[in-house]
Amino acid sequence: MEKVTPGSLKAWLLLPRFQFLPLTVILVSLGTGVAAYEGSFHLGYFILAMVGSILVHITVNVINDYYDYVDGIDLNTQRTPFSGGSGVLSSNLLRPSQAFWFATISLLIAMGIGGYFCFARGWWLFPLLLIAGFSAYFYNVYLSRWWVGELFAGLNFGPLLVLGSYFVQTGRYSWEALVASLAPGILTSNLLFLNEFPDREADQKGGRRHLVISLGKKDASYLFVILLATSYLCILVGVLTKMMPLMTLIGLGTVIFGWKAARGALKYHNDMDRLVPILGANVITILGTQALLAIGYLIATVI
Repeated sequence: MEKVTPGSLKAWLLLPRFQFLPLTVILVSLGTGVAAYEGSFHLGYFILAMVGSILVHITVNVINDYYDYVDGIDLNTQRTPFSGGSGVLSSNLLRPSQAFWFATISLLIAMGIGGYFCFARGWWLFPLLLIAGFSAYFYNVYLSRWWVGELFAGLNFGPLLVLGSYFVQTGRYSWEALVASLAPGILTSNLLFLNEFPDREADQKGGRRHLVISLGKKDASYLFVILLATSYLCILVGVLTKMMPLMTLIGLGTVIFGWKAARGALKYHNDMDRLVPILGANVITILGTQALLAIGYLIATVI
């Protein structure tokens, strides 16, 4: 890590890993885009939902850093630009207790925003918020140790985020919004999934249990490719069944990057140096596909 003064503002800014927050921005925009396509849009609700969702994402990033440091994972892992945490705690730039309270306060503010939406838009939002809050705060403590980390990552940064953003606009859920959230959810699972390859040994020593550990890197790479192909298939099926507008087919525009990620995962799953650029291609695939889906809904709304 470049030279940063312990306790400095820069150390605090490194902790939340802002470079990963576009995932949340895109998914909130997608859920809002589905609602706008159906005729519902409230700018104030959109902004407030965006703030609350970003705070939850910050909670996930920071609390993961905290527990990965406490469990010794970040002290043993090989950091990459896409995995291995922020490095703030392992570099002694902040105290673990500071990270813990930063995450806790972020989640409490997000819960306050969620509570407002429950009163303003309907209590059917509460079960969704409960799942999101639990999995954000207790991912490292429980979920990452029960072989369901990838599942809950995709559930939260997929259906729950898209459906929640849709609900605050419309006051209801819909099958159309659920279908639109499937590909993003699978892709987010794949984001965590491939990023676990470089961390496999450190995660195993730290007590985590996830698919890369249980399957081994070779078999896990096959599952990664299957999930990637399934995400594109979800878009095709959504359009063919008329659950998604025709313009969302532009989400398939990332297939070249997806092919690179799939081929690289199969070829370099045991070569961490060569796998790092593949992690980058995977990030482009995921964020690009999700952003294009949101743009597709925007275009369909306008025309």
